[in-house]
Amino acid sequence: MSSLLKAKKRDGFKKSDLTELRGAGKLPAVVYGYKVDNTSIFVDEIDLIKVIREVGRNGIIELDIDGNKQKVVLSDYQSDFLKDEIIHADFLAVNMASELDVEVTVNLTGEAAGTKEGGVVQTTLHELSVSAKPDDIPESIEVDISGLEIGDSVSVGDVRSAYNVTINHEDEETIASVLAPRVEEETTEEEADESEENETEESPEEQSVE
Repeated sequence: MSSLLKAKKRDGFKKSDLTELRGAGKLPAVVYGYKVDNTSIFVDEIDLIKVIREVGRNGIIELDIDGNKQKVVLSDYQSDFLKDEIIHADFLAVNMASELDVEVTVNLTGEAAGTKEGGVVQTTLHELSVSAKPDDIPESIEVDISGLEIGDSVSVGDVRSAYNVTINHEDEETIASVLAPRVEEETTEEEADESEENETEESPEEQSVE
């Protein structure tokens, strides 16, 4: 699935030019890659956010640069965390017949059975590196953990066959596991009494020498 995003070539590169663009709701960006020269562009920020929601983080975008269309993916972006907004985007033009290497988010589904006994779910891999043709890249890797008891884990090998992609990890790499609850050592009555005695024990009086 792809979604159309209109763009225009960008000529101004001064800080004042970028400030003016952002003030108008436009986002400075660059596009490069398959059959495309490195080109500075700008897009409408709201339109970009809408497109990402439609196709997903690794989805195919049909970038229309002044009437010239190219299939791209959002390869990277920079954010201003204080203002909670994107300030720059990088688009990679892709060959739909060739594989890409991308990071795909791991999404744990279900409630691990072991949590009912106090177990704690620990995620080791939050993303998986995969190789796939652009149209085959999943939005996320779904990992069902509902059957995991305390001490159980799910590894890359357990999910490899579920997707039509090459997962670039070893089978034995753990994605998530259920850890036993932490048990605080209880102080015995005897230890408590001994501790109390040590705290209240008076030190010997010093004898004065005339």
